Amino acid sequence: MTRPRRSLFVKYFVTLFVAVVVPLMLGSATEAWFAFRDNRLDLDEILQVEARSAADRIQAFTDGIRDQLGWVVQFPWTAGEDDRRKVDGLRLLQQVPAIVSLSLIDPTGTERVFVSRVSMNRTGRGADMSADPAVVGARANRVWYGPVHYQRDSEPYMRIAVAGNRAAAGIVVADINLKLIWDIIAAIKIGDTGHALVVDDSGRLIAHPDISLVLRSGAGAGEFDRLKSVVSAANGSAVATAGEDGKPVVALSVRAPNVGWTVIAEQPVLEAFESIRAALRRSLILIGLGIVFALVLAYWRACRMWGPIRQLEDGVERIGMGQFDHRITIKSHDELEQLAIRFNQMAEELAASQQKSERISRLKQFLAPQVAELVEHSDKGLLDGQRREVVAIFGDLRGFTAFSARAEPDAILTVLRQYYEAIGAVTARHAATLIRFAGDGVMVLVNAPVACENPAQRGVRLAIDMQAAVQSLANTWNAGGCTLGFGIGIAMGPATVGTLGYHGRLDYTAIGNVVNLASRLCSLADDTQILVDPVVSGHVGDDIALASVGEQAIKGYDHALEVFAVVRSAAPRPHPGCPPQPALVRSAGASLQREAPELASTSAD
Repeated sequence: MTRPRRSLFVKYFVTLFVAVVVPLMLGSATEAWFAFRDNRLDLDEILQVEARSAADRIQAFTDGIRDQLGWVVQFPWTAGEDDRRKVDGLRLLQQVPAIVSLSLIDPTGTERVFVSRVSMNRTGRGADMSADPAVVGARANRVWYGPVHYQRDSEPYMRIAVAGNRAAAGIVVADINLKLIWDIIAAIKIGDTGHALVVDDSGRLIAHPDISLVLRSGAGAGEFDRLKSVVSAANGSAVATAGEDGKPVVALSVRAPNVGWTVIAEQPVLEAFESIRAALRRSLILIGLGIVFALVLAYWRACRMWGPIRQLEDGVERIGMGQFDHRITIKSHDELEQLAIRFNQMAEELAASQQKSERISRLKQFLAPQVAELVEHSDKGLLDGQRREVVAIFGDLRGFTAFSARAEPDAILTVLRQYYEAIGAVTARHAATLIRFAGDGVMVLVNAPVACENPAQRGVRLAIDMQAAVQSLANTWNAGGCTLGFGIGIAMGPATVGTLGYHGRLDYTAIGNVVNLASRLCSLADDTQILVDPVVSGHVGDDIALASVGEQAIKGYDHALEVFAVVRSAAPRPHPGCPPQPALVRSAGASLQREAPELASTSAD
């Protein structure tokens, strides 16, 4: 038997596994993608808010200093008020810690008062500062913010110049220590480790939660400048890059509007996408559980499908080997269980069909095929013993004993095989019952076990055809140098018919005087002769030509019995060169004192 190239178990297993795992993986991947997108949007929003908050605080810081400076240039300069202006300046230093020094300049650009936290205060120095960029910028825009500079390349400073509302009020220029912005930046927390920082246009650090970085910003200016360039190129969107310490961060920048600084809000990538990683971990755990579940489910489902199919395959193989008692037990409560039930029903029907076929085969051993079929499909008690009016026909080869004594066994078997086939064919054609072959003898019954109309006439016609068939073979045998003839005896009467024998070896037969009489008549018949008893003759009437051969003494009978012979229509067939053996083939003419008539052929119909 050709085995399938792919196991059904593997197909079911793979199909079910893929059916469970693929949707799970697609669902997890989709969920992870949407979670990543939402997380990225949230991260953009958080960084934007924190950076904007820092920029607004820086804006408020510078605006507060600007407003404070505006108070000291509110009134026009008059003669002899330098000391008063100096007192105002000192008060301002006390109120605003970020202001390190303060220069008051009159409308002509001359410095009139200078107060400082780190230098000597002075008044009336008279230095011309009209060309100072701070003075020029303040006169042009009323407020001027200077670039960031570093004292001793450490602390960041810047200058702010504010002009009075009127030109006569002069200008105030203040040095601002930007280190105090640290308080603003340090207050900003993004997540657990995220922070904000401020760099100027040159990329130098102005403010950072780690004040030490600010104080030595000159050494790391390159990294901050790179970070500012990368983040600024994103135009307000968060971008993943390396932070100032080289670690991956997600950063976003905004511009502080007044001073033009860049405020960068950043958060380490590990922390920024922690929720994504957690979601991925959960998804991986779910996928892993799903795979395990899919493996178990696919294996269980495949076994549930493969097992019954294997049972069915094994059942088909056993049924093919003739094991019709094999049954399949499947309890799946589905079509497979129904299929198993159908299969068992099929096995039962096959077993019944086989038994029926065997019965028919046995019946065909002594019944014509059509009779055997009729018996099988009719009353089951048809073969039981019963009393029946039957026609018994006996046939016997003449000269067979002498032939078998000198012929080879193969030749004998060939003759018997041809003889049996001819007798069997004629018997089947007339739907009679072939009781048995006994060497060269044959016994046939008509009207049992299947009844027929006019059994006597049917039996005589059967005998005529049987005689013709055997005589046709005899011509061939005689041409081969052996002389064989065929005689037939027919009798009609009541007999007990039925099966006789033991289990496994039963024969259908008839018991009664009619059987003995037919056998005796067969013994009296010459070659080509068909002898019938008076009962048969009476039933045949004028339908078939019969001629009385007179009363004959029958062995076993007290009185002689009139015997009739089927009238032949032509001269008897001679047997040149091979005369019958007187001891074995009795001459009908000698025993009946008449020449045996030639047979008149008839049809089975």
